[in-house]
Amino acid sequence: MDKKNIKKRVEKLKSEINHHRFLYHVLDKQEISDAVLDSLKNELYKLEQKYPELITADSPTQRVGGKPLEKFNKIEHSRPMMSLFDAFTEKDMIDWQKRILSIINCKEKNNKLQVKKSINKKPQIVNCELKIDNCLDYYCELKLDGLAVSLVYKNGILKTGATRGDGKVGEDVTQNLKTIESIPLKLRKPREDELKNIGLNQKQINLVFQALKNGTVEARGEAIMPLKVFEELNKKYKKLNKSYRITSVQQGKPLLANPRNAAAGSIRQLDSKICAERKLDFYVYSLYCRDEALPRLYKHEQEHELAKLLGFKVLKQNKFCANLNEVFNFYKYCEKNQNKLPCECDGIVVAVNDLKLWSTLGTVGKGPRYAIAYKFAAEQTTTVVKDVIWQVGRTGVLTPIAVLNPVKVGGAIISHATLHNMDEIQRLNLKIKDTIIIERAGDVIPKVVQILIKLRTGDEKEIKMPTQCPVCNANVIKISGEVALRCVNKNCYAINLRRLMHWASKSAIDIEGLGKKVVEQLAQEGLVQDVNDFYNLIVDDLKPLKRFADKSAENLVKAIQSKKNIELARFIYALGIKHVGEETARQLSIINYQLSILDVAKHFQNIKLEDLENMQDIGPIVAKSIHDWFHDERNLELLKKLEKSGITVKNQNKDSELRVTSYELQGKKIVLTGSLENFTREEIKAKIRALGGNVSSAVSKNTDFVIVGKDYGSKYEKAKKLGVKIVGEKEFFKMVLQ
Repeated sequence: MDKKNIKKRVEKLKSEINHHRFLYHVLDKQEISDAVLDSLKNELYKLEQKYPELITADSPTQRVGGKPLEKFNKIEHSRPMMSLFDAFTEKDMIDWQKRILSIINCKEKNNKLQVKKSINKKPQIVNCELKIDNCLDYYCELKLDGLAVSLVYKNGILKTGATRGDGKVGEDVTQNLKTIESIPLKLRKPREDELKNIGLNQKQINLVFQALKNGTVEARGEAIMPLKVFEELNKKYKKLNKSYRITSVQQGKPLLANPRNAAAGSIRQLDSKICAERKLDFYVYSLYCRDEALPRLYKHEQEHELAKLLGFKVLKQNKFCANLNEVFNFYKYCEKNQNKLPCECDGIVVAVNDLKLWSTLGTVGKGPRYAIAYKFAAEQTTTVVKDVIWQVGRTGVLTPIAVLNPVKVGGAIISHATLHNMDEIQRLNLKIKDTIIIERAGDVIPKVVQILIKLRTGDEKEIKMPTQCPVCNANVIKISGEVALRCVNKNCYAINLRRLMHWASKSAIDIEGLGKKVVEQLAQEGLVQDVNDFYNLIVDDLKPLKRFADKSAENLVKAIQSKKNIELARFIYALGIKHVGEETARQLSIINYQLSILDVAKHFQNIKLEDLENMQDIGPIVAKSIHDWFHDERNLELLKKLEKSGITVKNQNKDSELRVTSYELQGKKIVLTGSLENFTREEIKAKIRALGGNVSSAVSKNTDFVIVGKDYGSKYEKAKKLGVKIVGEKEFFKMVLQ
């Protein structure tokens, strides 16, 4: 064959192999034998070896064979990969529904909400005042116990694959994800009739084709290890260890603890060949198109159908539920039959099916309001409490920790469990040497749920509330209105150590090489007393210490010095302000792009307490904590020292030129129509979100204002009809610029 025909043959082979991959992994069908498919792959491989210029990134031969990596690079997610809030009872689910109904005003008198029972079924009008359970329909998915993964496709070809990481930044594991057969290297182009069958009109169909040709599509899902593979690997490793007559990790293969850890460990192997041997699987749970080339879908159920047509594997057990009663029935069925599933599942995910409501419901804290994880009953077992120790946190709170006889529960060996506070100990009537029932659901921290009183022998000991800090011996107090015990010594070694660790942690400043053990070592040697001391360390300070040599000392100093220009949200979180978590820090970070640290301090000192309280998701307690922190002389002195050391802060939205003079955009619903002169649609959306506003696609009576550009559409007329405020581009910038 000449070169032209060889190229055609290669393309034909790739197309045929991808067709059978789709049939086998997505549709559970098989038209040819495994041997025939292997023969096609072998022919393709030989042709590509002979003509390497014909090898492309989407070729089936590129799933395995990359060189081992030295380390994983970081990838910043285009939007956060959020966690879900948990529900454990029917009451939890009913309370969740009440919360979201109140947000969308579904309980207003005479308000009616039109919902479709399912795709291609007639809509039903429901009076929400009288029949609240039918106000919303849901799409329920099995909650797989695996590793969350993001896949980005450019023009239909897999470009990158990343782990969830901290939700904002993950690790680039593309090479390993390519080894998973159920992940398409090239998105399948659906037929028009297939797209029409899931409810897409011609305009939407054209947008799908355009996205595959010239768009950036992101798919998110769960990488899992099937139970059958998990059992086979452990059987293989056990046999290998037996042949070596050993049980140590060094000579043989350590047994895998559970399928979730096995999946996560496989994907984080630097050698992709090891990942390929693990035979992982992948299921999609959401689609996202960064450049908005994909059509706006109506239902979450429809999103799964489109994902399937694009070549992704979706769970056939997923189910549309018309109301909460149907959700409860589906939950009970899945819980009863979870042992029959091919992979580990620790509950179901319940999502509002109507995608138009997602932007209305929005997010709070770590996760969305429009979806929740309804967990199965936790695994339980019994053990004995050997002792209770008290740990001191970075805010001085003492937390009781039960030291247990080690026991296996939920695939992990548990030797400690949190008791939360003294009130919880008294509620449980817990004593040292008690036999207890502990519970663990998925990755949730183990907790004590019950004391087996009848097994007491009389040797049990009362747990006494400490009157002195176990670290510094300072007095311990219980503040009025709080259940926690707190060390009164602000210079307590344990409190300070936790603050130092918190500053360097991954969610805060993220200083590579500055882990908990290193921080503790530096503190014990007297090299660091506050976080500013990190930036004064030199190589000669570190070289005499254990675990340090010339190179490692140099690397740590470089890593610390490289983190002097810090994202404002990370900086605020790293300060360790009481009650201020990552999401609150992000809310507080919406100020100027490039600032000095003292400018930041001045900014927060000038904000009135009531203005802080009125910010989104910040109440009186959190507001007072923020206010008090920035008015504490000791804290201001630390900020001065950090500024002197050359620490600067920046807003995460690097392209932002906007400056906040008030909080009038916080929580505002804003609609765009027409083309703008100075910004693209995506740029203006980013700026609105950076200032705390919410961008909506449709005008309603709840819209705060509409920004109108050239060649505006029907949204302008609807805004006029509803009496919604209308502003031009220049007027908008006058509102938000200093």
